[in-house]
Amino acid sequence: MGFLDILLGRDKPVRPDLDQLFGLPSAAITLQAAAGFTPTGSGSVCFASVEGGAFDTVRDDVKQLLGDLTQTRDAYGYTWLVGCGAPDDIGSLVTDLHAVNSALEGSGFGPQLLCSLVAFHHDDGRSLALVYLYKRGTFYPFAPVPGAHDKRDSALELEVSAALRDDLRVEKDLSRWFPVWGAPGL
Repeated sequence: MGFLDILLGRDKPVRPDLDQLFGLPSAAITLQAAAGFTPTGSGSVCFASVEGGAFDTVRDDVKQLLGDLTQTRDAYGYTWLVGCGAPDDIGSLVTDLHAVNSALEGSGFGPQLLCSLVAFHHDDGRSLALVYLYKRGTFYPFAPVPGAHDKRDSALELEVSAALRDDLRVEKDLSRWFPVWGAPGL
């Protein structure tokens, strides 16, 4: 970072740190104690669509390694690799998500990676995702309002982010808390 960057207030870009994903199991305990949300057992990795034999090989290798992965495409054209496991074994889910991200990154598809998320639910019907921004190395909560189209519970998101600040690197720039409408598992 140069002198001009400092004068203009530019930040040094954050490098992705996939090991941040391993903070999710402790965050899940905090989230359950603070807000009553429990893991659903669903998690996913989102990336810009990639075509070609090289990607197909990586995807097939990951599916062979991890087994129960499904692939879906959302309304915005992004591809999601979705894994499901036991709700009480978030550690295995996180390990699988880390493996998917690492395989894509290691095969040269890092620039296409957007985010990973782990889904949670509340007994009252609300859902929540903890979203990891690959290019920022940070997390943020996303809470769609049940039954409302494209409306989110911002108060809940702020409450959850405050509760998780000791467990996860929470994204400070709220403008980067992108809605992930239609994300698998929510």
